[in-house]
Amino acid sequence: MQCIPCPSSRWADRGRPGPTGADKEVTVPEALHLTVLTVAGFLAGAVNGVAGGGSLISFPALLALGYPPLTANVTSALSTLPGYAGGLAGYRDELAEVRGRVPRLAAVSVGGAACGSAILLVAPAEQFTSVVPYLVLVSVVALAAQGVVARRLARARAAGGGVGLLAAQFAVSVYGGYFAAGLGVLMLAVLGAFLAEDLHRLNALKGALSLVVGAVSALCFSAFGPVQWLPVAVMSLAGLAGGRGGVLLARRVSPGVLRRLVVGVGLVLSVVLFLR
Repeated sequence: MQCIPCPSSRWADRGRPGPTGADKEVTVPEALHLTVLTVAGFLAGAVNGVAGGGSLISFPALLALGYPPLTANVTSALSTLPGYAGGLAGYRDELAEVRGRVPRLAAVSVGGAACGSAILLVAPAEQFTSVVPYLVLVSVVALAAQGVVARRLARARAAGGGVGLLAAQFAVSVYGGYFAAGLGVLMLAVLGAFLAEDLHRLNALKGALSLVVGAVSALCFSAFGPVQWLPVAVMSLAGLAGGRGGVLLARRVSPGVLRRLVVGVGLVLSVVLFLR
């Protein structure tokens, strides 16, 4: 059975093939490699369609296949982009109801995503690796605490968010440009804290803004990042199907169950990363 090499961090984060000769490579059977990518891509698209946090599946899947954290992050960012589009297509009706909120939030999302992507690309790879567990934990805690934060911001919610929402969305977009995993989770938490909308309309708005952040990051990473294009191709196609399926699932599951599901996945990933 043919095997696919999993690049070491010394080489993959420079976008070059791994070493040969005396340096021994870790290999994964091709069939298993492609299966993991397909399943992870589908599940990531589905989770993004449900409540956000799909990268909390695609990112650790790439880590498990041997890709270094920086490579896994930028590759996951590109691979989940079609899933955002697929999920958004399933929320066409809900998006129409919140379309008036999109332009201003999209504008600050572009600026934030560009800043976050630039920070990631110029900072040392070792720095990114060291902060990954904390970034995942932040996104999970934010979603878990969404209800408490929302009650404290009741006045801002009544006013439609205002400047506070724009500032929070900019910060979330910087996070999303820097670290793809958990973007949807954190964004959903912020939108839910500031806006008095039901979960499905929030998901539609989150999907549109996540697509904006993902598109800006994809442009930056395609030009300057250590992207692995085979995983991007496989996971993107699977994510399109998963995104549509996730929306159908979201319409049949209660908001509380959705949040607990994503929080549970994030907590497990955070613990694993802290123990690495």
